[in-house]
Amino acid sequence: MKALILERYGKANQLRFAEVARPTIKPDEILVQVYAVGLNPIDTMIPKGSFKPILKFELPAIMGSDLAGIVVEVGDQVTTFKTGDAVYASVFDLGTGSLAEYVAVPASAAASKPKKLDFVQAASIPMVGLTSWQAFNDHGSAIKRDQKIFIPAGAGGIGTFAIQLAKYLGATVATTTSSQNTALVKRLGADEVIDYKTQAFEQRLQDYDFVLGTVRGDGIEKALQIVKPGGHVVSLVGPPDVAFARKRGMNIIMQWLFGLISSKIKRLAKKRHIEYAFMFVRPDGQQLTDIAGILDDGHIKPVIDQVFSFDQTLEALAYLESGRAKGKVVVRFI
Repeated sequence: MKALILERYGKANQLRFAEVARPTIKPDEILVQVYAVGLNPIDTMIPKGSFKPILKFELPAIMGSDLAGIVVEVGDQVTTFKTGDAVYASVFDLGTGSLAEYVAVPASAAASKPKKLDFVQAASIPMVGLTSWQAFNDHGSAIKRDQKIFIPAGAGGIGTFAIQLAKYLGATVATTTSSQNTALVKRLGADEVIDYKTQAFEQRLQDYDFVLGTVRGDGIEKALQIVKPGGHVVSLVGPPDVAFARKRGMNIIMQWLFGLISSKIKRLAKKRHIEYAFMFVRPDGQQLTDIAGILDDGHIKPVIDQVFSFDQTLEALAYLESGRAKGKVVVRFI
């Protein structure tokens, strides 16, 4: 079968198309014929080695995380799916990738495709859906109705989903974007929109309950200024902390290193009585099932910028890395 392979880490493009063996599934896995793959910013960062110390990746490796497709084979222990089922899933951090014609997926990581979405739309959801869901529910403070949530970069892949989920949960949402994307994020439900090119969000916002950190640089430190005591900052961009290192079973040296690089943000957060956490999304089929229900009920709609063919995947990744995408970039196989 054809797949997109990462051979080695490096600054130059290390990706290539290759013919590889079709996966042999384990008893608890399903084999999925891939119809579409949603791309995510981490797909452009992994080849550069940015996550080499963290990810379970043995090179050469197939790239990609999100997928939607049809089950063509079922492991002996699988009772939740059958051949012919339409599914969607994330295989992020499971030691395999989705940019291939066939992917072995743990049954526990997959869910039935939302009935009202086509395969391209469904493939756009898993990473951003699970990230938003876990950020809002798994870090000591489930989002509650009438809370104030700040989600920067609202026109991006994470932002377009997270805004809609936060509004579904009853929150008041502020976001940042450029002026040309203001209409988009307002349509998604943003209550307050800040043009990051002309305004500083930390001067406009105050007494927020929760910040979803999505922008690299000093955005996390600035976000602490708008969160009230007892609030939460969950960062997707770092710095990673000791709790994260322990959760992943890293050795004492890595725990010390992560403790060192997160010491400033943790100190600032503690001073303001704010909880800070670094989050790494995990695959979860049950959560995708819950998300599918919200999608089918029409509360959240996928936002897709462009769709590329599989042969155009390198161009799709370059476009994603350019930062111009509004919503998700998807690769279509079939």
